[in-house]
Amino acid sequence: MMQRRQVISSAALASLGWMSGWPVRANNHDSAGAKRPEGQHEPVALGEPLPFGTDILRDKAEELASRPYDPPQKVPLPWRELNYDQYRGIWFDERHALWRDTGRAAVVDFFPAGYLFDRPVAINAVADGQARPVLFDLNTFDKTDQFPDLSAQGMGFSGFRLRGELEISGVFQEYAVFQGASYFRALARGQVYGLSARGLALGTGSPEGEEFPIFREFWIEAAEPSAPMVTVHALLDSPSVTGAYSFNIFKGEQTRMEVQCTLFPRVDLTAAGIAAGTSMFLFDQTNRTRFDDFREAVHDSDGLLMVNGAGEQIWRPLSNPPELGISHFVDSGTRGFGLMQRARETDDFADLQAYYERRPSLWVEPMGSWGPGQVVLVEIPTDKEVYDNIVAFWRPAEPLRAGRAHHFAYRLHWCAAAPLDGTVAQVLNTRSGRHIFEQGRIFTIDFAEHSALGSDPAKLEARVHSRNGKISNPTVEYNPGTGGMRLAFMLDAADGARPEIRAELLRNDMRVSEVWLYRWSG
Repeated sequence: MMQRRQVISSAALASLGWMSGWPVRANNHDSAGAKRPEGQHEPVALGEPLPFGTDILRDKAEELASRPYDPPQKVPLPWRELNYDQYRGIWFDERHALWRDTGRAAVVDFFPAGYLFDRPVAINAVADGQARPVLFDLNTFDKTDQFPDLSAQGMGFSGFRLRGELEISGVFQEYAVFQGASYFRALARGQVYGLSARGLALGTGSPEGEEFPIFREFWIEAAEPSAPMVTVHALLDSPSVTGAYSFNIFKGEQTRMEVQCTLFPRVDLTAAGIAAGTSMFLFDQTNRTRFDDFREAVHDSDGLLMVNGAGEQIWRPLSNPPELGISHFVDSGTRGFGLMQRARETDDFADLQAYYERRPSLWVEPMGSWGPGQVVLVEIPTDKEVYDNIVAFWRPAEPLRAGRAHHFAYRLHWCAAAPLDGTVAQVLNTRSGRHIFEQGRIFTIDFAEHSALGSDPAKLEARVHSRNGKISNPTVEYNPGTGGMRLAFMLDAADGARPEIRAELLRNDMRVSEVWLYRWSG
């Protein structure tokens, strides 16, 4: 089984390492503008049609679950032995894109298997209730002169990307990628790729180890010119579970996915993660001193945002702990959660190449009640930004029993900020440092300017509590730099105590800020 970091690295490769988000004008010309001979750049070839619909996909997943897991055959060894640089030396020629020159609202490019993507996936094009397999043809790919001369025998695709008019009319730009295990990612207008989503997380952070389900087959529905969306269907498979997934994808100022999934466990699932997001947090103001780096911060996401069933809006800053950290936020009828990127200025990072300030946030909005369960946050120690070390997902309170169908529906919002009503002041920054003259640490929390706070800090009540730690001297001050309020307090905790802290601001006994939660891990 692949290790977690191998899977994450492979999932990010195509979408970050080469041709990520490049705007491509849909025409029949090469980069110099010379017209190619007619017929030389036909779209990818398709096989014979078969009926397709969501009921057929669901039946396929259910039938597959009745049999032992049989993974797809690996591609030939020479393709698996490609190194990172060699794999970057082959890419799809967009002039062969699916639905190119058809007037449709989206076109599809494909990624080859090989390197860490050692098992091919089947991909089908769907129109008028008929699915036709996309046939792999090595001639639809361009290669550098240094790329090895390899046979296409036994080869296939590792995934695909969607392109459409995102920024400029007539310019087809990448906005979604499905590649690697059950990973996928998207971006909205003005953004660059950052965190990823997953079809299903299994055993993340558990001592028994993590299992990585795969999307082994895809069906992509044709997007009509007037259609606001593209629909992608996927068949999930792993030793423990199968699943039928449908994604209605709407691109734009915010790229939204409406997800319907039905899971068919082969065994009882006690550690399933629904609507999982995977991100990276290396450092910010909370742990800046651990890293000798010219930048102010390095992260794809800086906090976990939740709105629980009681309506509390909760902000949990992310951390890069010295050892594995797992936090459980028990809830019933959760209204939403997600990994957010709130730092949105270039100066927040001082990195002129990575564009961390343009990375998407990912907000998960359940469609219908998910009942009792918990939002789980997994924080994995890392010393390099190339590793995704943050995972957040929903875990149902009851195991997903084998032999039954389990349905979940939700929206994924790839956005700058979560689509919330904004009735309370948001957390802007969290900082901490050792007290110079006394034992303990000083924490400061900056809340954004908001009418609910008022203008007089004396009228605000700070409620700060800690488990495994002592809180003292909570103080609220106006912050002229932000126009909002700053809450400061002292924390005194024994070595290794890992105190949990909760803080919020109230006015006239009404909560006027997000609830700030934090685990101090030293």
